[in-house]
Amino acid sequence: MVKGITRQVILVKSPDPRLFEEAIFIVKEEALAREGVSADRVLREARQAADGYLKQGKAWNRRLERAPAAVWGVLGAALASAGWAVWLFLL
Repeated sequence: MVKGITRQVILVKSPDPRLFEEAIFIVKEEALAREGVSADRVLREARQAADGYLKQGKAWNRRLERAPAAVWGVLGAALASAGWAVWLFLL
């Protein structure tokens, strides 16, 4: 069902197109009516929000990438062995 409501939308292009094409922000109706709020400020805050979201994800990926492949292999083998032990001895 489509309502007859018009909304202002800001589209922010992604700096990393491998994951996202663009971010969509729906502007509150009263945001531009407030004193001291310009269209430039709304755009700036939308870009900051999108950049902050991307940087947050990159920081987590960097932490995961620090561990060498051997660590991930040992961790996987330990988890698989624990699963088999539970299945063999407890079930």
